[in-house]
Amino acid sequence: MSHDLDFRTELRPGDRDAVREIVASTGFFRPEEIDVAVELVDERLARGPASGYHFVFAELDGETAGYACYGPIACTLSSYDLYWIAVRQAARGRGIGRRILQQTESRVRAAGGTRLYIETSGRADYASTQAFYLRCGYRLEATLADFYAPGDDRLTYVRALPETGEV
Repeated sequence: MSHDLDFRTELRPGDRDAVREIVASTGFFRPEEIDVAVELVDERLARGPASGYHFVFAELDGETAGYACYGPIACTLSSYDLYWIAVRQAARGRGIGRRILQQTESRVRAAGGTRLYIETSGRADYASTQAFYLRCGYRLEATLADFYAPGDDRLTYVRALPETGEV
């Protein structure tokens, strides 16, 4: 497992291609979903922090290995959504996703966030993703049957973030 990850939060124009490549490499997402991931980068590049989208990028040996996109949930006082978290297929299995999630949680907490919500598919091919969230301390809060498509439930995970200390 590599421990030489560098994290950054500032977007660069090249990040739109990196995000597209990372998300596509996972094999989980349809083309229109990949386009949405890139649109969030575009929105942040165009509007800055006012977009409500925040990013954490993990770089390994000068290459963007993974990223997360998160933001505050409108009309809540301190709840945040994790919109995307993905690690380049070739870099999976090294603990990079966990470290990106920890970085994201720390930043959410620093911004006054107290809870982080994550939505994912209930399909069997997402079992590793579901297990990842459970291993990281999230609990399954809700299931919405047939949300994404017939037979494709939406699972919502949540974690209360500690007030102090390491997340």
